[in-house]
Amino acid sequence: MNITTLIQNAKIVDGSGNPWWVGDVALDSGVISALTPCGQLDPANAAEVVDAGGKVVSPGFIDIQSHAIVPLMIDGRCLSKITQGVTTEIMGEGWTPAPFTETSKRPNPIGFSAFQVLADKIPGWNEKAQTWRRFSDWLNAMTDVGVSPNVGSFFGAGTLRQEIMGMAMRPPTDDELNAMRKLTAEAMEDGACGISYALIYPPDSYTTTDEVIEICKVVGQYNGVYITHMRSEADGIFEALEETFKIGRDANLPVEIYHLKASGRANWPKMPQVIEAIDAARASGLDVTADMYPYPAAGTGLTSVFPTWLAENGSLFDNLRDPEMVARLKQDVANPDGTWEAMANYNGPEGVMPIGFQKPENQQYVGKRLSEIAEMRGQTWVDATIDLLLSEQQRVSTVYHMMSEDNVRMQLQLPWIKVSTDAGGYDPAWAKDIGPVHPRSYGTYTRVLGRYVREENALTLEDAVRKMTSSVADRLGLRKRGLLREGMAADVIIFDPDTVTDNATFEDPHQLSTGVSDVWVNGQRVLAGGEHTGATPGQVVRPWQ
Repeated sequence: MNITTLIQNAKIVDGSGNPWWVGDVALDSGVISALTPCGQLDPANAAEVVDAGGKVVSPGFIDIQSHAIVPLMIDGRCLSKITQGVTTEIMGEGWTPAPFTETSKRPNPIGFSAFQVLADKIPGWNEKAQTWRRFSDWLNAMTDVGVSPNVGSFFGAGTLRQEIMGMAMRPPTDDELNAMRKLTAEAMEDGACGISYALIYPPDSYTTTDEVIEICKVVGQYNGVYITHMRSEADGIFEALEETFKIGRDANLPVEIYHLKASGRANWPKMPQVIEAIDAARASGLDVTADMYPYPAAGTGLTSVFPTWLAENGSLFDNLRDPEMVARLKQDVANPDGTWEAMANYNGPEGVMPIGFQKPENQQYVGKRLSEIAEMRGQTWVDATIDLLLSEQQRVSTVYHMMSEDNVRMQLQLPWIKVSTDAGGYDPAWAKDIGPVHPRSYGTYTRVLGRYVREENALTLEDAVRKMTSSVADRLGLRKRGLLREGMAADVIIFDPDTVTDNATFEDPHQLSTGVSDVWVNGQRVLAGGEHTGATPGQVVRPWQ
């Protein structure tokens, strides 16, 4: 037997949830060629022999909610993810840079997205993106340039709606709906994992339940998944769950809930009932599961403290300059009507921590709570937010301290929960220039393994790995990944269960994880002894292929 890489003396955690066992793993021609008890494979037949020294060998982790789209265009090594053991990035929450049609109503496929600040640092990609007529054009461009992890994606419904309707806050006409159906079918044919709706953000928030169902019927015809940032994760969480279940039932397709949480102190006690509702839906025959990140704080734009109608027709900043619109805004913020997530109202402005300021004059506010910023400026938090958004002319990345640590621990133990980052991949060497980010970019998987497995015994090592590997692969139909089995793709990692840990914090996020020593993607070593090799063997992954 010819062997490219022989990993010896491994504690094999194969991704299935089964108990670990001690053995050797052989990699050859990009696949796992053998798993045997120790000593049964001749090292003389191996081009490279790696002694795991009793450390864990497992499948590489699959991030079902990655925001690596733009970071990968800056740096294909995806360092902060690779050093956590992530070997596959599944992108597309609400937005993708492709397709970009001849009649697109998006002025720019990347620069006017939620990633505008990062996009400004990658000259040339905006022009290249305008040639991405098909969904697959973008994914193929990633691997043509070279990326370390495998890449796949859901089709972002925000992109879908903008392509056909721009930022119109109304139902589609019959012609527009048919055009969206056609574009969705093309994306599914190109290998999209399904359709992703982020229903608290415009333009997704402008869609009705019936519109989502009609699009999801197309997705279901291709065995795709409906994945959703629900319309509410707070006061309206039960209504949002019922909408989610209805979409899955009426469109007849599987459902995945992004970053399950109960936001706002008053909503923390609802999590047991949320779990009961999902369990009941599953018992009734609905294929619904969820994922989460292991932090009690969320991350999104500062714009999320305001109602979504502000962005109608792309007029967010114009509306913030209009006294009549501002008066209406203040009325809505003071008396939220339940049709939007009033993010600053759940834990107050003291729970809101803007971190993504770009202008030099606003750097003094980075990492301070919105209540502090307002006091520094002698303004109400609403007026301070308006002025800062107008100053920045971008959404301003923000951390929202809104969740319960007890709920995080409870959710991680659920059998139908997966682990995800809701984040991109960064290198501290350049990422510090863009300012702070949520620490989940650097420490999601290692935090689970270090804190919740080793320190708190909240779940077993085998179950934690399952939630990061085969559970995700099974949900997405990635038949060649997620398990250590002969013939499976050689996405393999080595980590020390006694030392693996996250080092990133909210105060100092740009710190790589430690404890993951070696990573192979498609049989090529991209991390050796904790150092990135520079290899970029990532492939496009498509469901059921």
